[in-house]
Amino acid sequence: MKNAPDYKAIFSNIAGCIFFITIFVPVTAQAQTRGTVEVIKDARIDTLAARRSTLKGSGGVAVTATYSTLGYGYRVQIYNGTSRKEAYDVQERFVNQHPGMRTYITYNEPDFKVRAGDFRSRLEAEKLMQELRGKFTSLFIIEGKINPPKINTGND
Repeated sequence: MKNAPDYKAIFSNIAGCIFFITIFVPVTAQAQTRGTVEVIKDARIDTLAARRSTLKGSGGVAVTATYSTLGYGYRVQIYNGTSRKEAYDVQERFVNQHPGMRTYITYNEPDFKVRAGDFRSRLEAEKLMQELRGKFTSLFIIEGKINPPKINTGND
């Protein structure tokens, strides 16, 4: 009977080895195979591209309505807090640094928010945000309805 525990240990070792072989051999075999990617383009993409070229107006400008022409764009939020006085102080400080830019204060209980600018593209808003880093805390770019600035047509 002294040999019985030895057979049990040997059998459990063999069973463990078989278990690991059945788990890891297929995984390593699948991980090393390479496949090919086949891209199937929908024919409607070519139709849309052709239609877009026919919609071009004078001067090569597309006539389609964009997000910014519909009155939507970006603003930079420069303050968010519960103090009304602090919100107006932040607005005044911003107007002193950027006199030509519009600012907006909104109140949504319990917070006052000060937002600046009416930007058509996110890139313009990011440019202002980079200028304001270090001068104002908690800067965010907010997407929403804006008062779009007038476009100079250059017909002077």
